[in-house]
Amino acid sequence: MLLGLAGVAIFSLTLPFTRMAVAAFEPAFVALGRALVAAVLAGLWLLWKRAPLPPRSALPQLAIVAIGCVIGFPWLTSIAMRTLPASHGAVLVGILPLATAMCSALRGYEKPSLGFWLMALLGSALVAGFALRQSGGTLHSADLAVFAAVLLAALGYAEGGRLSRTMGGQQVISWALLLAAPLLLPLVLWQSWGQADAMLHAGARAWAGFAYVSVFSMFIGFFFWYRGMALGGVARVGQVQLVQPFLTMVGAAVVLGESIALSNILFAFAVISVVATGRKMQIRS
Repeated sequence: MLLGLAGVAIFSLTLPFTRMAVAAFEPAFVALGRALVAAVLAGLWLLWKRAPLPPRSALPQLAIVAIGCVIGFPWLTSIAMRTLPASHGAVLVGILPLATAMCSALRGYEKPSLGFWLMALLGSALVAGFALRQSGGTLHSADLAVFAAVLLAALGYAEGGRLSRTMGGQQVISWALLLAAPLLLPLVLWQSWGQADAMLHAGARAWAGFAYVSVFSMFIGFFFWYRGMALGGVARVGQVQLVQPFLTMVGAAVVLGESIALSNILFAFAVISVVATGRKMQIRS
């Protein structure tokens, strides 16, 4: 649970720093470029560790991790952060723990108890209610992009968490990044050609945002996250992400100057209580 929380703490700053980056760069460049930078780091790490090649049986799962976590989630959230406040997008991402547990259950990896599902639904209902309250009862047009990103990330988390039990979390994210690299390289080069002027005139703030999502969000955070799920189970450790929206709000306040209302704090305590209750429920592998 502590390893999962460390990963969530790193991921919680992804949306604020993405919003900083997309203020100067195109969303596609931020999403694909950060994955390519992380792929270079992954390659260096694998060489340093002299890691063996992944077995053929793991390639389909690694492909799902690459599609969901390396390409899909970063791209769609980068698009959404052009128009959505980071704090609003963070609340929508709060349904990710439930989506991860559902993907894990549908894939047959885990069988959560009824009590667990009730707590997961309650936590997600709190998050959804908060999102509707913040937006005046309606959702923004970019919300669909965030929900699609959540679905893809949930698939990647469920497959990656399961695969980490045999390969280790560091190797899972590293091989997934390298698997996506041949597709990413020509796309990033093409995007860089169109972004040449923006790259030359972008300030330190935009580059700092790009650097964070490349090194921490796309690489280091997964070391903690997949290791935690390998030890504690996908569904149980995945519930730690229910606190991520509120950690993101703090990050958005510090990094972007977005305000935090009293209602945000009250919802944070409510969701944390649900997480504490949910982790006590039975989950069978």
